[in-house]
Amino acid sequence: MADVASLASSIVTAQAGNLQSQIATAVLKSNIDAEKSSVLTILGDGQPGTPSLANVGDGVGGILNQTA
Repeated sequence: MADVASLASSIVTAQAGNLQSQIATAVLKSNIDAEKSSVLTILGDGQPGTPSLANVGDGVGGILNQTA
C-alpha cells in the first residue's frame, strides 16, 4: 500500500499539470485570436468603413505565386 506522502505528491503533481495545461490553452487561444485579428485586418472583414481593394492599382490582390 502506498504511503500518504506518495499519494499527496502525486495529487499535487497532477494538479500542477492541469494548471499548466489550462495556462497553455489560454495562451494558445490568445495567440489564435491575435492571428485572426491580423488576418481580418489584412483581408478586410467586410464591415462598413473598412477599406476595400476597389480603388487599388493593377496587379494588387492578384495571383501571388507567379514565376518570373
